[in-house]
Amino acid sequence: MGSVNFAELLESLAGLGVDVLAGFDRDAALRVGLNPARVRSWQRVHEVYFGATKWTAQQRRALERARGGGLSLHQLEYIETRLSRIEDARERWELRHQLLAVRGNFKALQAAARRILPPAAPKPPRKKLSFTGSRDGMRGFTGWAPERQVADLESALRRGLDLDQPEAPQLMDAFLALLGGTRANASAVVPPAAPRPIVLVPLDTHVDILGGRGDDTLLRLTDGTTMTGAEYLATIFGEGPAQVRAAGVGEAALFHPQRGAVNLYRTQRYANAKQRVLASLTAPGCPVPGCRHGADNCQIHHITAWRHGGETNLANLAPLCRYHNRANDDDPRARSRGRVEMVRGAPRWVSPGGRAVANPRHGPGAMELLFGG
Repeated sequence: MGSVNFAELLESLAGLGVDVLAGFDRDAALRVGLNPARVRSWQRVHEVYFGATKWTAQQRRALERARGGGLSLHQLEYIETRLSRIEDARERWELRHQLLAVRGNFKALQAAARRILPPAAPKPPRKKLSFTGSRDGMRGFTGWAPERQVADLESALRRGLDLDQPEAPQLMDAFLALLGGTRANASAVVPPAAPRPIVLVPLDTHVDILGGRGDDTLLRLTDGTTMTGAEYLATIFGEGPAQVRAAGVGEAALFHPQRGAVNLYRTQRYANAKQRVLASLTAPGCPVPGCRHGADNCQIHHITAWRHGGETNLANLAPLCRYHNRANDDDPRARSRGRVEMVRGAPRWVSPGGRAVANPRHGPGAMELLFGG
């Protein structure tokens, strides 16, 4: 393929009008790696000008205006984005005709849209609390609550502020103190989340240790520490209570180098407590790229859906946040948004094009820690 300079690129983009979407193929667009958001935007434009509708006269008129006005594909996308909040179909068609009659560049169309479209009614805030992901050891949260309660909270936090110092850090310190002070405070309003560390053991290493051949083998724990095979035996079988107390280990998790966590089988739909723990160890967070939710805040998802015969065993379980558990595509033949699959014993999000992608927001799971990759 010959090289294209910037001027040629601009010329080609300017020539893309409504008719390029006459033969729109959503699956083909996704297969070549286009941004799914852009594909959805094109699909909206295609449905307006070429899709089935009872407003055939309006559609024909709009298509003529789009062609005659020489509007670019980007301008047509913008029009549909701005019209998406108009609920009445007849009003939407009338406003569309007015916008299609605008001449000029993209900025001119934006200015016309501000004049022509009715202002959006502000949505009243709803009571909610949301949290962000972690960054540099910090995590954020925002929320809305009844104004009287928030006013009371602010008043309490402002007592004793040093007016010569920035107030925002002082307000946060006062808020944390209000919740219970330090993590060691047993009477804190918010109890500390302090899970017991779990020791991660490759299956063949476990066999060696049980056979007396792995006393000096170093095993990794989920809190980043290590223990020897001898300490592991003392912990698991209760020998030497001093070592057990010192190790502070809650449970041990066994992993096969290809199949992942050792399986339990299809006896019930919902994962039991041990299955939840092992599934969370293979994926420390929701595996969909960019998702911030850790495994403790996830639901346990059947990779092959239960209704399709999927078993409640560890080869078929993955932690997904509530949103992605609902959005995940359970039919492997329909890859519209990608789906979670088991790849070398660990859950991975697989793109519509079939590429397995890790979520970089979470650290490596047990399979990567134990066997690499």
